[in-house]
Amino acid sequence: MTLGILLVGGMGTRLMPLTRDTPKPMLPLAGLPVTEHQILAAKRAGITTIVLATSYLSEIFTPYFGDGSRWGIKIAYAVEETPLGTGGAIKNGAAALNLPAGSDEPIVIFNGDVISSHNLAKQIQEHIAHRADVTLHLTHVKDARAYGCVPVDEDGRVSAFLEKMDNPITNTINAGSYVFHPSVIDTIAANTVVSVERDVFPALVAAGKKIYGYIEDSFWLDIGTPAALLAGSQHLVAADFKVAATSQIAPSAKLSEGTSVGEQCTIEDNVVITGSIICAGVHIGAGSEVVNSFVAPGTRIGANTKIIGNYYSNELISPLNL
Repeated sequence: MTLGILLVGGMGTRLMPLTRDTPKPMLPLAGLPVTEHQILAAKRAGITTIVLATSYLSEIFTPYFGDGSRWGIKIAYAVEETPLGTGGAIKNGAAALNLPAGSDEPIVIFNGDVISSHNLAKQIQEHIAHRADVTLHLTHVKDARAYGCVPVDEDGRVSAFLEKMDNPITNTINAGSYVFHPSVIDTIAANTVVSVERDVFPALVAAGKKIYGYIEDSFWLDIGTPAALLAGSQHLVAADFKVAATSQIAPSAKLSEGTSVGEQCTIEDNVVITGSIICAGVHIGAGSEVVNSFVAPGTRIGANTKIIGNYYSNELISPLNL
């Protein structure tokens, strides 16, 4: 049995107005909420119980995911009344796991705004083999200046956590998926704002704890911006488009470049949709064109309308700053 905590409490300010009524982890990605993709990844890796650590719009999650039986995984919930940072959220979430004293069961920590196709099961296996305190998924980027970097020694042991710098000493960065020994969570203060990246991890390295990196350069993306959200959806769709079974698409409509269409949509004649996310319940009138845009749930778009690079709803049109 392996346990998980999924951090889904963030406000998603960089994604406003998309996150005005929907928490960032519940935004659709290739037809499914981001969180659902992560739960499916957890199940594939052998995780049997996962806690959703919620805060902003926390009431959105429970009606959708329930107890997790639909996915064959047990789901529990931990709500933060005020944001506690990544460390505080992990501490709060761990209480819902009801671990017995002295447990050494691995606990996998997911960030709710990171999509990754890395081999999570192998990351867990390496954590157990090393008898590690923490095992982080690390990945390489071309330019690490926008990130803190994480150097490792020849055995894969993390030697430091470095803040952003003009000349990074390595292009290996933290990819946001961790495996913890339960004793690490015991070191985090309860009901306190704590960052695992800035507070917990550097302190563990300084104390000589066994912090390892699992390095894999698979698809990885922080979906914290509109451009990244679209890119992630397009990648997961892979083929030209994906359409929910309950939607009606006119034979003359053309969908391409990773477009996804949610449930109960109607796409009329000669509509062209390119590289876009169409949420549930949308109606797009004949002859319209939608390019690199996010169309909010329930939106009705009139005939012969052109939308390029926008968040679009019945109440609001906003540039996505792609």
